[in-house]
Amino acid sequence: MITGIANAFFDSIPVVYITGQVNTYEYKYQKPIRQSGFQETDIVSIVTPITKYAVMIDDAARIKYELEKAVFMATTGRKGPVLLDIPMNIQRSEVDVSTSAAYQGTYKKPVPNKGCIQKAISVLEAAKRPLVLCGGGITAGNAGDKVNQFLTDINVPYVVSLMGKGSVDETSNTFVGMIGSYGNRCANIAFANADIVLVLGSRLDLRQTGNKNMETIRDKQFIHVDIDRDELNEDSIPNKLIIHADIVDFIDKVKENSTFYYNDTNWLNFITSIKENYSQKKDIERFLQEREPYSAIEKIVALSDSNTIFMVDVGQNQMWAAQTVRLKPGQSFFTSGGLAAMGYALHAAIGAAFSSPEKKIICILGDGGFHIALQSLLLISQYKLKITLFILNNYTLGMITQFQSLYFNGNMPGTTKNGGYEVPDIKNIAQACHLEYYGIDDIARQQLPVSNSGKIVEIKLHGLTSVIPKLEFDKPLYNMLPYLM
Repeated sequence: MITGIANAFFDSIPVVYITGQVNTYEYKYQKPIRQSGFQETDIVSIVTPITKYAVMIDDAARIKYELEKAVFMATTGRKGPVLLDIPMNIQRSEVDVSTSAAYQGTYKKPVPNKGCIQKAISVLEAAKRPLVLCGGGITAGNAGDKVNQFLTDINVPYVVSLMGKGSVDETSNTFVGMIGSYGNRCANIAFANADIVLVLGSRLDLRQTGNKNMETIRDKQFIHVDIDRDELNEDSIPNKLIIHADIVDFIDKVKENSTFYYNDTNWLNFITSIKENYSQKKDIERFLQEREPYSAIEKIVALSDSNTIFMVDVGQNQMWAAQTVRLKPGQSFFTSGGLAAMGYALHAAIGAAFSSPEKKIICILGDGGFHIALQSLLLISQYKLKITLFILNNYTLGMITQFQSLYFNGNMPGTTKNGGYEVPDIKNIAQACHLEYYGIDDIARQQLPVSNSGKIVEIKLHGLTSVIPKLEFDKPLYNMLPYLM
């Protein structure tokens, strides 16, 4: 459970976790022993750094109060996980809810500072090369529709972070791509050349700006909008105008006070040019001989419609998908961002199938992540969930082999068959779990199945695979591998 809790904390997902505990009369509390009751574990101390709130309830009369507080904490402000630890004797207790204390939580929503709003408008209106960075806070704050309309109204080019994928329409002419260490080259070039960057719900970490970030950011002004004051106060980025606000409220205030519409053809033409010359497709054509992974993603995307949820795992499959998928209105994209935990996608897809049975769920994962998540596979057939698992099987832990090739002279212990890494027989596993199985040996010649029922599609890749472009350590964001010159 701890991996899921950490993932929810880093990616701002509201979840209430409930764990069991030994009876209170067995619990050690402050005694300097390792354990008193059988299986006793101080889970509250373990998860405190990765939850918004965690508590052991040792008084049955506080059950109502703590449940209400947990839901409140998880869903207000910057969302995140909470945990309630309930001992066995408390679980068995009878509780009179009518006489139990209730939680009266209050949340003071940050109000956008009027002066800061006016300054942000002035900075935007004076910009020669403006850019909007759309982050995961848009999805967490249910601000997608508002942001899409705002982007249309101001006509400013925009990019997304990895966690921002799925938050905005990626088919618009002003959409450039995804920025970051494995971002689209055209998006990173746009980010590097912008003079003003309006940041909506993104924390501007080094995976976005690059380790050698001063070359990328020193000559630009940032307008940073976020619900989390601590993220705004992070001082790794100079030249920031801080707007502590809900994204929807920020946009409403800007629209109340400005009719800004960007129409400088020099910058817009530059954006069009780099999208044409340094797109993901151009990078693949220019540098990559083994194109199977990207061809596979393109064929998977062709099966999607406006009712599709993309659940994407961690590793090379994650970056192939993030670089290639262009999300249409109505589509969603979920992945493990801050923690990057392999195995995420299968579990998340099952959750999505229960919460949104009307949706088409496309789950993309590698052989390594599939192997980690096997314990949940039987749920798909057991509950007849409409999930299609596309396993991009390169028979390696591909992201690690790419690092081993780049930085460790091609030594690959534990990541390839010769190094001791084995892949289970996916066809037999599918049959054991009562799921349809399709094996694709040649993605260039074989068609993918289109039915929307629980099934596994194994796409077999050949040779060592790569994600391109990729930012090399200690290089500026715009100068990605493979180098252009």
